[in-house]
Amino acid sequence: VSRYRISPQFAFNFDEMVIDNFAGGGGASTGIEAGLGRPVDVAINHDPGAVAMHLVNHPLTRHLCESVWDVDPTEVTGGRPVGLAWFSPDCTHFSKAKGGKPVQKKIRGLAWIVLKWIGKVKPRVICLENVEEFTSWGPLVKDANGDHYPCPKRKGRTFQVFVKAIERHGYAVEYQELRACDY
Repeated sequence: VSRYRISPQFAFNFDEMVIDNFAGGGGASTGIEAGLGRPVDVAINHDPGAVAMHLVNHPLTRHLCESVWDVDPTEVTGGRPVGLAWFSPDCTHFSKAKGGKPVQKKIRGLAWIVLKWIGKVKPRVICLENVEEFTSWGPLVKDANGDHYPCPKRKGRTFQVFVKAIERHGYAVEYQELRACDY
């Protein structure tokens, strides 16, 4: 007997699709598949090497080798409902491991793709994983060399706007810090 009970919003309907955005080698898809007992339907990544590795690890998944921005969620789903949309946008430009190096606005903005999926196909459950510093996502400022750095005075503002944008579509947003060493 399992001591865990699945909340109704996470009970999965097998008619619903599972989409893995920013799919790399397939770690997220492996976890999703283990939890749901079925393959991920579609994996999306712009990098041919990442897609090739994901294909080896997840041969039953449909793979799209293109930018998440170029993918039309309506076309990808073909009218089927989306039960889970998973997003693992690049965390490099949020992580403290980057140190004081300049950041790229284009990469820091990848999480906004969630709103495109919400607007087009309204996934029932959305998961976005990133580093703990993601909650400090804020506007950038330029230095004398034209390099961009997070504005320390407006730390977390973009994250707050992002959360509110999702909530305006009727979603309840929950976030927490999980450390892999605890699991």
